[in-house]
Amino acid sequence: MSNIPSELKYAASHEWVRDEGEGVVSIGISDHAQDLLGDVVFVELPDLDADVSAGDEAGVVESVKAASDLYAPVSGKVIAINEELEDAPELVNSDPYGDGWFFKVKLSDPAELEALLDADTYASHCEED
Repeated sequence: MSNIPSELKYAASHEWVRDEGEGVVSIGISDHAQDLLGDVVFVELPDLDADVSAGDEAGVVESVKAASDLYAPVSGKVIAINEELEDAPELVNSDPYGDGWFFKVKLSDPAELEALLDADTYASHCEED
């Protein structure tokens, strides 16, 4: 089974969300998602200061197997992007919950976090994939 940290929240579309406090969250894709994609070769991230809405496309992850849309699991303003992924997209494979994070958002509606899946529910969702 994939690594599914219990302190994170998850979207059914395989993005994870880490609450950094003060209304800020970090976002990336799960270990399960990077495993399905295979070797990541390119990541297109949202623009800094862009407004994203929960469920909307926020970028693209390309691997040797396929290109996959990246969805915003929550709504808010993009306040940071992981520029390291530009030169080292393989960080998504080697450290999806650490150095492979994608972007950070200042939440416009913190209640959206409650709508996301917990680790156990996400694990069940992955088994159904």
